[in-house]
Amino acid sequence: MENVYRIHMGKARCAVDLGDGSERGEYVNQDYILGKLGRPHRSISLMYCYYPLDEGWPGRASVVHASPDISFAWDFPYDDYFTYKGGLGGNTDGEPFQYMREIRQHGQDVSLTLTIDPHVTDEHLIAIANDLRPFGRVFLRINHEATGNWFSFNKRCTYQEVADFFVRASRVIKEHAPNVQTIICIGGIEDLSKEEMEKEAEFAQTIPAADIWSVDKYMALHWGWPYDVAEHGGDTHSRGTVADTYEKTKRSFERFRYLNGGTPKPMTMAEFNADGDVTGPYEQADMVREFCDKLEQEQADWFSAFTFYQFRDRGRLGLEIEDPNNSEVGIAQPVLDTYKEIIHRDWFRPQMEKQEGEVQLPVTLRWTNSEDAEGLAMPLHFEKNPTFCEAVFEKDSNLMLELNGRWFYKAPGTKTVDMMAAFFEKPLDGPADMTLKIFAPPTTGENDLSAEDGLFHCDTVLHELPKVRIRFAPVEA
Repeated sequence: MENVYRIHMGKARCAVDLGDGSERGEYVNQDYILGKLGRPHRSISLMYCYYPLDEGWPGRASVVHASPDISFAWDFPYDDYFTYKGGLGGNTDGEPFQYMREIRQHGQDVSLTLTIDPHVTDEHLIAIANDLRPFGRVFLRINHEATGNWFSFNKRCTYQEVADFFVRASRVIKEHAPNVQTIICIGGIEDLSKEEMEKEAEFAQTIPAADIWSVDKYMALHWGWPYDVAEHGGDTHSRGTVADTYEKTKRSFERFRYLNGGTPKPMTMAEFNADGDVTGPYEQADMVREFCDKLEQEQADWFSAFTFYQFRDRGRLGLEIEDPNNSEVGIAQPVLDTYKEIIHRDWFRPQMEKQEGEVQLPVTLRWTNSEDAEGLAMPLHFEKNPTFCEAVFEKDSNLMLELNGRWFYKAPGTKTVDMMAAFFEKPLDGPADMTLKIFAPPTTGENDLSAEDGLFHCDTVLHELPKVRIRFAPVEA
C-alpha cells in the first residue's frame, strides 16, 4: 500500500491508568470515558473483593449486612467492594469480566484490585488464575494498603499472615496464569524522618515476590465519607503537601529497591488524587497539576505510572461527581479538564515509532498489550480545517483509531466513524499532513488461548483500510 507504513506503540515515560468504579462509585462505560478524555489509558482499574467463605457471600456487604450501626465504610464483615463472581464455583459471565472485555476491546489493559480472604485455599487461587488467563496482560493488586488496619483481611489476620498470603497468592496465581503481573501495595515510607517503611519486618518478603511496587497516596483525603462531613478541625480527614507526597513516594521506591537487593522494579501509585471534600474543587485540580508537573520537570524515570482515583465518584474524588438525582449522570469537576490536559502531554502518552517493511493487504496486526502493539499509519492531507472527516469501513473489525491526537473506537459492526472531534479542540490553521493511526485490540476482549502464544498475544487480520471522506465546505453553501 503506497505511503502506508507500520508503526509500533510503546511505553509512555509515565503511564496513566484510571480507576473506574469502587465502593464509592459505579463503573462507567469506556465509550463515554473515551469521549470525555480523548484518549485511552494504559489500564483501567477495577476494585472487587473475594470472601467466598463468609456468610452472605456473594452478596455485596453493604446489602446483605446492612445495619444502622455502621459508621465507617469498612465496618462491614467483609469489604464493601463489588463481589468477584469468578473463583472456585463461580463463572466469568458476570462481574468483573464483562467490564474487562470492554476495557480490552478499547485498547486498554485491566488493573484488578482484589481483596481476598487470606484463609482461602490454593484451589481458590488457581481458579482465579484460570479466570484471568484469557485477558492478556493483567495487573493484579492483591490485598492493597496491606499495612493499614481498615480492610477485613487485616482484621482477621496478623500483618505477618497478610504478608505471607501475598507471597503465596502471587506465586500460585502466576504459576497458573503467567500473563498476570502482581502488585504489592503497602504504606511504604509514611514518615520522612524514618529510614524504614511501616511494617517492614513483615512485608520485606513481598517486595521481591511482586512484579510491581505501589503506594496509595492521597494529597488530601476525607476517609470519614459518607458518614460525616469534613469541616475545619475534624479528625476524619487530612491534607498534606505535593512536595511531601512526592518525596514519600520516591523514598518508598528507594527503600523497596534496597529490600530487593538494589534491583529496581516498576514503581506506581495505584491510587492518586486530592480529595475535593478537603481542598474544594479548584485546589484539587491545582494539586494534581503540581504533582504531575513535578514528575515531568524532574524527568522522574524511577516512577512508571499512576492511577487516578477515579472517573466518577459519589463523593469528591472523581473527575466527575455522580449526580445525586440520577446515578447515570456525571457532573464534570475542574480537575477533569486539568487531568485531560496532563494525559495529552508527551511525557504521559505512549510513544509511537515508525517500523520498516512494506504493507500489503491483508495485513496481520499483533496486539500484545497497551504498551506493545503493532499498527498502521495512513497518511492524510488536509487543505485546511475540515468540515467533514470520517472513516468508512466495509468489513467488521474492532479497532482503535488516532488522528490529530484524538482517539476513536470502532466496534465490530460499526461502519462509519466520525472523526471531526479531532479538530474541535485543535483546529487546523492551514494546510497540514498527518496520519490516521490504526490498531487492532482483541475483538472479543479476550485472547484466543488455542493460538500459538495466545496467552500473551492477539493477532488480527486487517483486510482493508478505511475509505476516508474529507470535505472542506458544507454540502450546500
